[in-house]
This record gives sequence, C-alpha cells and structure tokens, in this order.
Amino acid sequence: MKDKTLQKEQLFLSKYALKSKDTIGRLKEEEPCPMRTDFERDRDRIIHCKAFRRLKNKTQVFFSPEGDHYRTRLTHTLNVSQVARAIARSLNLNEDLTEAIALGHDLGHTPFGHSGERILNKLSPRGFLHNEQSGRVVDVLEKDGEGLNLTREVVDGIINHKMSCSPKTLEGKAVSLADRIAYINHDIDDAIDGGFIVKEDLPKKAVKVLGETSRQRINTMLYSIYVESDGKNKVEMQEEVAIATKELRDFMFERVYNAKTFRDEETRADRMLTALYEYYTKAPERLPDFYLDRLKIDDIDTVLCDYISGMSDMYAVKTFNEIFVPKNWKL
Repeated sequence: MKDKTLQKEQLFLSKYALKSKDTIGRLKEEEPCPMRTDFERDRDRIIHCKAFRRLKNKTQVFFSPEGDHYRTRLTHTLNVSQVARAIARSLNLNEDLTEAIALGHDLGHTPFGHSGERILNKLSPRGFLHNEQSGRVVDVLEKDGEGLNLTREVVDGIINHKMSCSPKTLEGKAVSLADRIAYINHDIDDAIDGGFIVKEDLPKKAVKVLGETSRQRINTMLYSIYVESDGKNKVEMQEEVAIATKELRDFMFERVYNAKTFRDEETRADRMLTALYEYYTKAPERLPDFYLDRLKIDDIDTVLCDYISGMSDMYAVKTFNEIFVPKNWKL
C-alpha cells in the first residue's frame, strides 16, 4: 500500500511538493511502516496523542461558551486541516504532510486562547509562544517525555505556522495561510452568533471582494491562492484578496478580539493563571509527578509553562478552585 502511495506522489504531485520519500527523517530512526508513509504515521500519532484530545476543552475566542456550536481549539484545528488540505489538493502538494502539520499546529496552545498565551508570555522570564510550545509538545512532552518523534518537516511546519514565520515547505505555507483563513471566518460566525457584531458591521470593501458569507469568503480565498500559486514555487493569495483578508482580520481585532468583554475575561484569566504560576513557583513539590520529574531536566519556569499551557480551560479552573477556594464543611 505504501508503495502505491509513493508511486502516486511521483506521478501526480507538483515538482515543488515534498514527496514522502524525500523526508529528512526523524530525530530517532525507526523501522519503516509497510502500510503508511512517514507523514501518514505522523498524522496518526498526532490524532492519538493526549494534547490533541485536550484541545476540545480549550478556548478559541469565547471563554467557556454556553452553547454547543461555538468553536473550540479542536474544532478550529479541524477547520484548519480541511482548508489546508483544499489548498494542497488544488496545488498538487503533499496532503498527508499538510494534514499532519495542520492537526499539530496548536497542540501547545494555552487555556483561554491567546489571552492565556499573553499571560504566560508575561509571567515567564523567557517568554512564551504557543507555536514554539507546540514543537516542544511533539518533541519532548508527549508519550511521558519521549515525544512523538515526528519527521522534521512536520515539526518545522508546526513551529512556523504563524504568519510572521517562514516554514521550509510549501505544505507548511499552506497551513499558515489556512490558519488565517479558518480563524477569521469562523470567528466572524461566532461573533455574530454571540451578538457582538452583525454582518452589516463587516467592512464593506472587504465583503465586496470576498463575499457575504463565510462559505463565499473561503471559496474566494482558496481560489485566489490557486490562481496565484498553481505551478509556482509559492503559496500566496492574489494581492486584492490578501488586502481584503487583512482588512477583515484588522476589523476582528478592533471589534472582537480587543473588545472590552474579552479584555474583562482576560483580566480574570490573568489573575487565575498568575496565582497558579506563583503558587507552584513557591511550592514546586506540589506539581504532578510528571512535572516534578521534568524539574530534574528543565528549570522551574519552563516546567510551569509546560504544565499550565497544557491545561484545558476546565482543568485550570478546577486546579485553581482546589488550591484557592475554601471547601464546604459537612457537619
């Protein structure tokens, strides 16, 4: 089966795509799988790891939303994977590599979304970035400290998925663009459903270029990437569409991400995560056993970032309550 996949890649993938046979490999050599390529194995390892499962209870934009249909960090990840694969397919890139990067890109994200990231970045002397932490999750923390031993191309795409970074493969660039396409559009839907904005608030010039609905806008963005990049050594939008996309993103930062409601919630999250960080700094012996063992290897700030960033929203609240909220006495 793997041989068929490798043959198909040689026949049908773009000359700019990374074929599975050309991977530079893993940090630790492994016996090859007779059924799956290395990138297929990476995808499967990510889906089955603990950090991936925790994404279902991590904030995307709305803190602990009371509703079944708001996006979480997990549904965002699935959205990114779908969009990234659509880009890869249209440009004849390696879909398995693209999917593995997309599914792993947010494994290191904090509880409470980007608010949690800003808080940990402030608390840690070394700073904190979720993309770098995602790399640490797959290389160091998963499988009880053994790491997932992923191919270097997948790890590169995970670490460099932010728009300010430069992944080495076109598949990594596809995920970076897909991340932006996905969060802009699904966050608009959630913000409208939550009553924070109405669709008439969206910048008219951007809507005219991109479309009235999320479906239309995503189609426009994807087609623009295809027209601009097909047969070329790049993954980019056409200029007009890129400008309109940036205008939508700027609008979301102004009207939603930096809105007072979310800033108030971030203040509460700040108090909670700061209290946990300071508590365990003074009493590291109360950390769970895995993180106690990590203290033999890493400094306290690194270990605390590992522990707190790995928490789901609910686990962070539960841990805070267990430490700081008085218990009821039953007489």
